[in-house]
Amino acid sequence: MRRAHRRIRLLIADDQALFRQALRLLLETEPGFQVVGEATDGLEAVALTRRLKPDVLLLDLAMPRLPGLEALKSIAEGSLPVRTILVAGAMTRADVLTALSHGAHGIVTKDAPPTVLFESIREVMNGRYWIQAEAMANFVDAVRESREGTPAGAPLPQRYNLTPRELEVVRAVLDGLANKEIATLLGVTEATVKHHLTSIFDKVGVSNRLELALFATHHGLV
Repeated sequence: MRRAHRRIRLLIADDQALFRQALRLLLETEPGFQVVGEATDGLEAVALTRRLKPDVLLLDLAMPRLPGLEALKSIAEGSLPVRTILVAGAMTRADVLTALSHGAHGIVTKDAPPTVLFESIREVMNGRYWIQAEAMANFVDAVRESREGTPAGAPLPQRYNLTPRELEVVRAVLDGLANKEIATLLGVTEATVKHHLTSIFDKVGVSNRLELALFATHHGLV
């Protein structure tokens, strides 16, 4: 007899009772999800994460007592085995970069369709990162600004055996270009761009464009 898959255990952290209740009802209609608790502020979010050990924490950014980003930092410092998705109304470039550096696995806006939230939960449970398009644009801009601040005389980064053309593709990804745009820029086909990305992912040990952008930024790849 086939063993049933374990449901994904979710903790909701938001200071608005109506939003929490609506989100709980929405999540509980989706097969495979189980809401194990609700937190009304950042301190409670950290405490319940420790006690309930959810698989995924859905965390609001603007929280009383302890803001969402500070709660996220506290969870990361405590090495709590939870994947956090920020569910926020709006985020600045700095917020997006700070959230990712503090260990967030995903970012979804509060006006996103339910299917987007469901997909983000499943993606982070598979060990991937998820950033909704609106937040991704802010992330790319923040990455570009951090690259512009690199000193001209800084030592060359380790290249991880990437070819000059693969480094061009990495640079284009950091500039926020889609595969079709990269193909046009480099004068190649989209299939060639996909081949380059697969090779790059294998060489540096990432699984998607967001992880590549984070890796490239952290290691000064381009």
